Amino acid sequence: MSNLSDDQENEIGLSRSASSPTRRMVSEGLEAILFEAIPVLDHGFVRVIDYMGDDAAVVQAARVSYGRGTKKVSEDRALINYLLRHWHTTPFEMAEIKFHIKMPIFVARQWIRHRMASVNEYSARYSVLDREFYIPAPDQLAAQSNQNRQGRGDTVGPEEAQEVLRLLTRDAERNYDDYLAMLNQDERGERIDDERMGLARELARMNLSLNFYTQWYWKIDLHNLMGFLRLRADPHAQYEIRAYAEVILEIMKKWVPATYEAFVDHRLEAASFSGEALKALRRMLAGEKVQHADTKLSKREWDEFMIKLHPDEKQ
Repeated sequence: MSNLSDDQENEIGLSRSASSPTRRMVSEGLEAILFEAIPVLDHGFVRVIDYMGDDAAVVQAARVSYGRGTKKVSEDRALINYLLRHWHTTPFEMAEIKFHIKMPIFVARQWIRHRMASVNEYSARYSVLDREFYIPAPDQLAAQSNQNRQGRGDTVGPEEAQEVLRLLTRDAERNYDDYLAMLNQDERGERIDDERMGLARELARMNLSLNFYTQWYWKIDLHNLMGFLRLRADPHAQYEIRAYAEVILEIMKKWVPATYEAFVDHRLEAASFSGEALKALRRMLAGEKVQHADTKLSKREWDEFMIKLHPDEKQ
């Protein structure tokens, strides 16, 4: 089932059918999916609207060279790895990408914490929101974690899951009905009662819950995009925003494949250690059997240290 309206489908079709010659750097991987809406969750999507630069733009900025240069692809790849390995950031700021994203409001409120981007959100003061709200899949309904104050624990049982889904759906449907009633209009935008004026859109929207969908345009440079993905594509991130991050990570792979490979190696699959943790690691590598009591690490940092060393073992 498409997450787009007929008007949106037609608009995207027209955009994808148009083309024009250019002298600028072009990413063939992104050109193939430009404007295409990639579904996320039950009603959301991510689509690329525009971009500037690619892997070559990063290399060009690092070398302050002209055009694409004459270096070999392997040398460019080595340079990109060097830049990420040593935390050089400005060359990655030379490439930018602009997305159109549709997500639940509670996801947007997490997302906006990443402030190094330009955002323009759909205005519920100007337009009426659609009857679209996020309902999790049963396997995403979990109890509060006992260890993580902001995370999920074990999945709730099937009966409890069905009750939660019933409540979420009932409340969202009721809230949207009341939203329209306060606006004094039906879903076609027609007045319900000629004797009533109806409440202003900026006030009626207060009644909608955080699982309703919003949309925005989000423009960000490659350096800050990697900062977003490092946190939100992490397995510990909330599932709903992680679902978007994983889609964007695949888009990044199409856009800047060399940077993507280096990013996965030096950020997503890498681990950092404090000075005390590094001392403990060196002692272990020297053959010493090191226990928590033999270090200056707190219990929490020790547990995190052991997870980094043995990620597949249950601590």
